[in-house]
Amino acid sequence: MSWQTPLLDIDPLLDDRGTRIIVCCGSGGVGKTTTAAALGLRAAERGRTAVVLTIDPARRLAQSMGLTELDNTPRRVEGIDESAGGQLHAMMLDMKRTFDEIVVQHADPERAQAILENPFYQSLSAGFAGTQEYMAMEKLGQLRARDEWDLIIVDTPPSRSALDFLDAPKRLGSFLDGKFIKLLMAPAKAGGRAGMMFLNVGLSMMTGALNKVVGAHLLRDVQTFVAAMDTMFGGFRKRADATYRLLQAPGTAFLVVAAPERDALREASYFVERLAAEDMPLAGLVLNRVHTSGAARLTAERALAAAEALEDLAAEWPDAVDPASNSLMNAEVDDPVDEAADCPAVENLPGGRIVDRDTGKAEAKALSDPGELPAESLAASLLRLHAERMQVVVREGRTRDRFASVHPDVPVAEVAALPGDVHDLEGLRAVGERLANGQPTAA
Repeated sequence: MSWQTPLLDIDPLLDDRGTRIIVCCGSGGVGKTTTAAALGLRAAERGRTAVVLTIDPARRLAQSMGLTELDNTPRRVEGIDESAGGQLHAMMLDMKRTFDEIVVQHADPERAQAILENPFYQSLSAGFAGTQEYMAMEKLGQLRARDEWDLIIVDTPPSRSALDFLDAPKRLGSFLDGKFIKLLMAPAKAGGRAGMMFLNVGLSMMTGALNKVVGAHLLRDVQTFVAAMDTMFGGFRKRADATYRLLQAPGTAFLVVAAPERDALREASYFVERLAAEDMPLAGLVLNRVHTSGAARLTAERALAAAEALEDLAAEWPDAVDPASNSLMNAEVDDPVDEAADCPAVENLPGGRIVDRDTGKAEAKALSDPGELPAESLAASLLRLHAERMQVVVREGRTRDRFASVHPDVPVAEVAALPGDVHDLEGLRAVGERLANGQPTAA
């Protein structure tokens, strides 16, 4: 049984001015970056002012858009058709720079300098677990607040935790409201000598133990960092919560990107369920690199049976010759040699060798032209290639049907596999047309 799912119509989604944010999520290696870039290009050439924000560390997005580099600042993409009034910008999240910008923007100069120079902050902003996802939330909120683009397309990290940015506000709140952080902040908030004496006794016991585990310098850096960041913690939480609500708003659409493979669609199923649990608006599934055949009615089994029959006929063909045996090395030792031609020249050579009409002699030549091979052998080889393709098509179909049986209401857009990698705007346009079921870009 083949499950029928609704068709995901991409162009109405891109053309709808009420759609302000599209988030592409999915496991690694399924083409999220290419999908996000293709959507941005198609939207711009259909009249939208779009920006693509990639959190993927790969540089393929910049290369495909003809940019020498991508950084934390949106850069305009040249070479697109702007006749419909659209524009395209692209950027790559710089986690540390985004964090630095937040500190400078929301703290006075002296406090900001102290935070930026703090060793614990430098480690946190450079690669602390979860920081990238939170900074992605911050950058998305900044882009939306600037209101320079009517469509923001987000390419999420290539990992199993591609929805971690949904957890960023909650994790940040838990971190800031945790007992450990409150204890570190307590001396700065305590009032009166009695309170300070009581807290100092407890802190001396705690810090004495922690010093042995993490070291005195690290603990002191953390305490200094927390004290400096105290006034900013509320702002972090407030902005993260606002961005989270933005992701739940009607103007946001999530696209789950997958390949027609078991593991990738299992991850896609997880994303669909997680988005539903978080009340996030799911637009549908983009299924990349789908294999097809122009002769789908010829099954793999029938193609293999026909190939075997043709190979049996080719083996019985009396004039069949192994091309590898037809070389200049197969001339007889006593064959006369035409020195001018620098090759053997003998009469009445067997094995389908060619007669030189000018000299009346035959030359030993290999059958290098496939047209000189038996038609049966060529047809059998093509049938075997077709059988391999059909086995892939059938396997992908079964995998897709399993997903559809669990999520029958999720719209799906299938993108046929391209013959090569996407590395320029033309390749992105081709992906966009496949996303739109073969429709041209023009609105």
